[in-house]
Amino acid sequence: MAYFILLGPPGCGKGTQARRLSQSMGLIQVSTGDILRQAIADKTKTGLQAAEVMERGDLVSDEIVTALIAEKLENIGEQGVIFDGYPRTIPQAESLDQLLEKCGRAIDCALEMTVNEAILIERISGRFTCADCNEGYHDKFKPTKVDGQCDLCSGQEFKRRADDNAESVKQRLLEYHQKTTAIISYYQDRKLLRRVDGMASMDQVYADLESIIKTYC
Repeated sequence: MAYFILLGPPGCGKGTQARRLSQSMGLIQVSTGDILRQAIADKTKTGLQAAEVMERGDLVSDEIVTALIAEKLENIGEQGVIFDGYPRTIPQAESLDQLLEKCGRAIDCALEMTVNEAILIERISGRFTCADCNEGYHDKFKPTKVDGQCDLCSGQEFKRRADDNAESVKQRLLEYHQKTTAIISYYQDRKLLRRVDGMASMDQVYADLESIIKTYC
């Protein structure tokens, strides 16, 4: 049973890789966004607290996030875990360490997906999806085979995230660096950090991550 953290800037493909590793290696994927939505849907005590905060338009506190993580860890048995994009701040990292210590566990490795930010901005700002089946496309790298028609379902309605534009992506990257640079150092100083080239093909990134994870499992 091993515990991993997957780090990387917005749009680098963390979620996709975490899901793939979860499916192929039997790891439990822990994404704060996913468990927050599930807790709210299930109306758990912490989920109701989070819903109340969000209804006020406030950010969910680190304390609530930590409680959600604790609830999730209570129900995973002896399986390994991959944390997807969490922790994001030093206080979150310290809270996670304390939480795992109580369970007799610890982070084995933090995996950072490194990127070329100029290319990443281009990748993100050209993304769009089919409004019917959610198949993903890109203006440059993956256009539809027939202009204006989804390759999978033949739908003709498409959508783009409002923040998938160059300026918004630059701002998200700036915020990521301001909050997460310290996290990289936190795990590097403890000799837990390993890096993979996040600009390689999706299959190659997966293979590199899998190779590292197998050394701990």
